[in-house]
Formats: sequence, C-alpha cells, structure tokens
Amino acid sequence: MDWFTVEEWTAIGLSLKVGTIAMVASLPPAILVAWVLARGRFPGKALLDGIVHLPLVLPPVVTGYLLLLSFGRRAPIGAFLAEHFGLVFSFRWTGAALAAGVMGFPLMVRAIRLSMEAIDERIEQAAASLGAPPWWVFLSVTLPLSLRGVAAGAVLAFAKALGEFGATITFVSNIPGQTQTIPAAIYTYTQTPGGDLGALKLSLVAAVLALGALVVSELAVRRRRGREGRA
Repeated sequence: MDWFTVEEWTAIGLSLKVGTIAMVASLPPAILVAWVLARGRFPGKALLDGIVHLPLVLPPVVTGYLLLLSFGRRAPIGAFLAEHFGLVFSFRWTGAALAAGVMGFPLMVRAIRLSMEAIDERIEQAAASLGAPPWWVFLSVTLPLSLRGVAAGAVLAFAKALGEFGATITFVSNIPGQTQTIPAAIYTYTQTPGGDLGALKLSLVAAVLALGALVVSELAVRRRRGREGRA
C-alpha cells in the first residue's frame, strides 16, 4: 500500500526542489551582504540592515503581494525578464523559489554576519599587511573562518523555504502539480472534508525534512571542528 498519493509525492518533490534552488540562489548574495554589514562602514548601513530584515517583520502576504507587483507578468521587472530571457515567476514554481528565497534571505544573512563578526579582525589585517588585496583576504581568510555560519544560514534558509506559505500562495497561488508545495497541500487538506490524514502525513514529512537538515548541518559543523582540532 502506497503511503502517499501521486499529488502528495509531487508536493514533496516540488518543496525539495524549491527549497534547494532558493537556498543555492540566495547564498552568494547573502554572503556578500553579510560581509558588507559585518565589515562595512558607510552611511545608510542601518537602513540596509533594516531592508534586509524587512521580510521577517512584514506579514508574508504583504511580501508576496510586493513580489507580484514587481515580478508579475505585467510588472516592470517581470515583463522585462519574460520578454528578454523567457523567465516567468508569477504562478510558476520559479516564483515559489523566489518567494522562499526572499523569506529565508534574512535568516541566512544574519547567521553568516554573526559568524563573520566573531572573526578577529587582526587576522584579516595581518593578511592585508602582507600585501593581499581585500578580495583575497575575504576569500582566503574571512570566508573559510565563517563557514560554520554559512552552513547554519543555508540550513535555516532551506528549512524556511520548506515551510513558506503566505508569500508563496499570494505570489504563485496554490496550483496542484505546479506551485503546490507541502504547506499549500496541507492547507488544501485542512479545507477539505476528510483531509485530516493527508494533512497529518505531510506535516510529518515537513517535520522530518526540517529535522534532517538540521542534523546534517550539525554533523557537518562537528566534523569541521574535528578537522580544525587535528590541524
């Protein structure tokens, strides 16, 4: 007996796809923004920090609506991307990945920033005093020493993507087989008579996936600590 229906397997697969792409696409800009916030000294830094963390305090529906206004088919950015690159976000799984990435971005940035701020700046200054340019100091010193924060931020963003609902359903709706992720499928089951079992099954899957991601991250961090201890 199959524990899951075809629709449920599709929702699970789509959630993993959306979460992975959202995490991978968000990681480079998150590292850059975290570095700017951790080491930068410039006017407007507090404003940038506030903008980065805005998705955490705004209602997710508002974030989804702003994405729809910006990346919808007739929106300025959305129309440009669709016309010149054939990239459509609204009511597509790509939009779900975008929404998930935006919602998880502040968590990723914060974890990486805290890790970078914990690095003794004298180590970076020593590398710079030997003639290393800033970009090489970042790649050879700052980034390797902050990998624990990078890993933690990536896992947090992935877990957030798996559970993202409000912004996603506002931006890309709840289309089975196309944009219906695990949270959207759970919502559908809760609105359907006799759907309690399906909602429970998918809730357990979501919990297992999130817990599994955290366990893998913790094991990776411990393994790295072990290597550093033997070095």
